[in-house]
Amino acid sequence: MVDITHKSPSLRKAIAQAIVSVSSQETIDAIVQRKVPKGDVFEMAKTAGLFAAKRTSDMIPDCHPLPIEFTAISYQIEGLDVHIHAEIHTIYKTGVEVEAMHAASVVALTMYDMLKPIDKGISINQIKLLEKKGGKTDFAKKENQGLKAAVVVCSDTISKGTKEDMAGKTIIEKLEKQGVIIGDYMVIPDETAIIQEKLKQYSAEGMNLVIFTGGTGLSPRDVTPEAIKPLLEKEVPGIEEAIRAYGQQRTPYSMLSRSVAGLIGDTLVLALPGSTKGAAESMDAIFPAVLHIFKVMEGARHDG
Repeated sequence: MVDITHKSPSLRKAIAQAIVSVSSQETIDAIVQRKVPKGDVFEMAKTAGLFAAKRTSDMIPDCHPLPIEFTAISYQIEGLDVHIHAEIHTIYKTGVEVEAMHAASVVALTMYDMLKPIDKGISINQIKLLEKKGGKTDFAKKENQGLKAAVVVCSDTISKGTKEDMAGKTIIEKLEKQGVIIGDYMVIPDETAIIQEKLKQYSAEGMNLVIFTGGTGLSPRDVTPEAIKPLLEKEVPGIEEAIRAYGQQRTPYSMLSRSVAGLIGDTLVLALPGSTKGAAESMDAIFPAVLHIFKVMEGARHDG
């Protein structure tokens, strides 16, 4: 199965359809009037669909087992066609599209099985996904077009050339995947004055996003949070909480990180861990959702 350990749980929804076509109005009447010899077609098929939704991972090899937290099966008759809709919700790391289509298809197969003694001309058509919501695909890249970021690596060893930067490059790669333009990238030593100088410069230039990596630990030279916090006009603690909560699910050492998030004017400032893994996981924890802050600020300006 595909590795989804890097993903965060979120509300996922999917609606799928299947269409059962019969050959006569008499079959439709028998369904509606509950006169099919094998029983109540709609209720029996609905029950089968509920079971199918929960057992999808047992049938489809690459489907992850996940908690099905809501399933609804509905029907609509249009002429000689019975339209089946299967809607499924979960709060999990991956979507429920296949679960919805599996449920709809099993509902249709159950109807076929129950109706075949009275109708030899039944067909199942158009099993397909109608709608899906949730997950990172809800955040289109076009919403992030024009956003510009600066990435600053705070490290004595890397600035001296004795070590290669990997965390900053990982951050850049993840930003580019979100459609964010990299306006600048640099490596500086762990010095409060230099950190503050660069942050003031970028915010004055109107940089949308400034991400520092490194200097958030507990050694005497880890001064990034102390350098940044006095310059922030508004702190955004929810971002910090999301980073640490995400990291804590992967290593208990995450609680020792001192990530920072806040605003200077319209510039979002983030201070992330300096390790490559820590930086990558921090980005996975908050992107692309964190970019919604720019729409919030834009709306606030318009309201004002």
